[in-house]
Amino acid sequence: MEPIRYAAAACQVCQPNPETRAEMKRNTDRILEMISLAVEGYSPFLPVRLVVFPEFAHAAPIYPTARELLDRLAVPIPNEHTERIAAKAREYNIYVQTGTFLERDDRWPHVVFNTTCLIGPEGILYRYRKVNPWIPFEVHASPHDLEGYDEPLFPVAKTPIGNLGVAICYDWLFPEALRQLAANGAEVLIRVSAYMDPWGATPPMDWWTVVNRCRRSRTSPMSSPQTRELRCASIRPSPGPEEA
Repeated sequence: MEPIRYAAAACQVCQPNPETRAEMKRNTDRILEMISLAVEGYSPFLPVRLVVFPEFAHAAPIYPTARELLDRLAVPIPNEHTERIAAKAREYNIYVQTGTFLERDDRWPHVVFNTTCLIGPEGILYRYRKVNPWIPFEVHASPHDLEGYDEPLFPVAKTPIGNLGVAICYDWLFPEALRQLAANGAEVLIRVSAYMDPWGATPPMDWWTVVNRCRRSRTSPMSSPQTRELRCASIRPSPGPEEA
């Protein structure tokens, strides 16, 4: 088998958090613009075939209760934003690991999920719902805790650029999540995250670096031919002079 050579773009975002569903369009507009900039800007070097956005890129849980998130920000999947990203994926023949959505599902009417989708030219290949919410900040539900939940917890998509799997932020602190993705055939492990310093790469709180290295050493022997990781964390905007 010939090696596959392509570039993966881990896109950082710095944009206001939407307060309503209507304001999410602004963030999606910027996400689509960043996809074009990444694919076209790096085309002289390697073809960009995978573009990744961080946790909460579409909307962050700025309200303290699940009821408020359901009322103001949670969206079903698929939605207008995933459709727009799918159109962009078809335009460039790429795969996009979306920033996370606050997801609502009629099967679980009182629940909010923290969800990312892998979208390719053919549409949504999988959706991954965060299995280990960061309590107490996150009021989202873990699919693992819902009686009768019957969708795959750790889906892997077979694509022309490899078998892709994802886990969200805090999930990576638990080795079982990454082991299961590797056991399910993942060759590329993607991490979408809302890490920020001092919990990033600054000792002694460099969880980001330590955990990524640890998971790399534990998962690569379990996948074939070899597991690669792509990490993407968001940057929280600093307040401007008018906000200070």
